[in-house]
Amino acid sequence: MQIDLSDKTAIVTGSTGGIGLAAAKGLARAGAQVVVNGRDSDRVEAAIRAVLDAVPRSDVSGVAADLGAAEGCDSLVAAVPEADILVNNVGIFGPKPFFEIDDGTWERFFQLNVMSGVRLSRAYLPKMMERGWGRVVFISSESGLNIPADMIHYGFTKTAMLSLSRGLAKLASGTGVTVNSVLPGPTMSEGVKEMLKEMAEAKGVSIEEAGEMFVKSERPSSLLGRLASVEEVANMIVYACSKEASATSGGALRVDGGVVDSIVP
Repeated sequence: MQIDLSDKTAIVTGSTGGIGLAAAKGLARAGAQVVVNGRDSDRVEAAIRAVLDAVPRSDVSGVAADLGAAEGCDSLVAAVPEADILVNNVGIFGPKPFFEIDDGTWERFFQLNVMSGVRLSRAYLPKMMERGWGRVVFISSESGLNIPADMIHYGFTKTAMLSLSRGLAKLASGTGVTVNSVLPGPTMSEGVKEMLKEMAEAKGVSIEEAGEMFVKSERPSSLLGRLASVEEVANMIVYACSKEASATSGGALRVDGGVVDSIVP
């Protein structure tokens, strides 16, 4: 399959690292004009350089905006008024005991993980529908199905993204626009590496070995038996954004390594 997005503009939110940056590189490799995003202008510039290093002569730009507030979403839309592809990737995570999660933390997770996708879809989806082509992808998680007891607030937001993407797919029915979710499982992103560093040091093992230990102890249903790479997740995202994925809409596309113990999506 030869994915060609050379005539498309793609926005990837939260793309200064991890899955978002890998997706930006993958979309650039497919020929898309890519817009990266992050809160910090220095990190946005670094992400632009990283995409150019991976895909020389690619068309990549960036917008520094905090999408955890309506004003940040408005700034991104003002800078890039139209897009053919929107990847709602931005999000935060972190374990915390349920009884210690205050209202402010719940609100912060909801505003960034969920409302950023609501606001940006509301801004970009109508024009996609008018043009008769578009792709919206929400980066959910297997944690949206297997709610982790130590990250209930995170799992809640990822479940909400599944509902949002399915509803928007119905809204866009018959317009040539598809809306899907991608559900990564445990993935070796920068944030997860930081989380594993303490375990690796305590056990005297590498980060990769600590990742395998984590998967076996915390996600024993995994068929992969290891953390996925960000590139492996990005491959699914790029496919969902492609012209070839025209018959895939309203889906929950799992890249979870088989963590979710189900034979149906």
